[in-house]
Amino acid sequence: MAGAEMADPGTVRPGGRTARVRTAVLRAAGDTLAEQGFAHLDLADIARRAEVGRTTVYRRWSTVTGLVADLLTDMAEQSLPRTETGSLLGDLTANARLVQRTLADPRQGALFKAVIAAAVCDPKTAEALHRFYEIRVQEWAPCVQQAVDRGEIPEDTDPHEVIRAVSAPLYHRLLTSGLPLDEAAADRAAEAAVAAARAGAYARQTA
Repeated sequence: MAGAEMADPGTVRPGGRTARVRTAVLRAAGDTLAEQGFAHLDLADIARRAEVGRTTVYRRWSTVTGLVADLLTDMAEQSLPRTETGSLLGDLTANARLVQRTLADPRQGALFKAVIAAAVCDPKTAEALHRFYEIRVQEWAPCVQQAVDRGEIPEDTDPHEVIRAVSAPLYHRLLTSGLPLDEAAADRAAEAAVAAARAGAYARQTA
């Protein structure tokens, strides 16, 4: 049990008997983030909204950053698995549309805005956000490697960079441009990533 004792607050997943408590608390935390932002995230208020004992919340998560870390971990684990269509464009379009649907959702989009804003000035939140994003990149990177194996794109293509390139324009729309975050935007992001990959833009960097 030493590993569990040394883990960061909120990173140890509870067993079956406490899963209901975790689900209720994470739901309340996500609702608060979406409605009011990170600044209004308070463990006592989360306990009240989740109808869970305050002591339980403080003991399990300890800090709001620990709670956000666990929320992002849960979101990554609950995200849909990758889609494999047999072509790079098909796979990346599926990825882009999944990201688009998530960010365009009123609750999820507001939640991501709140977490990203908090990550700018809070290192623990930034670490949790980076971990969430890398889990999703790792999930979809095999689609790009399969395209390499099929000869669709150059052998030295970095799969992780291709996946990051798909979602980057969609996050840009969410946070800065105010442009519509629709399926057309998702499809363009996928098409651009495929074109760039075919041109060798995402070759692995050598030392």
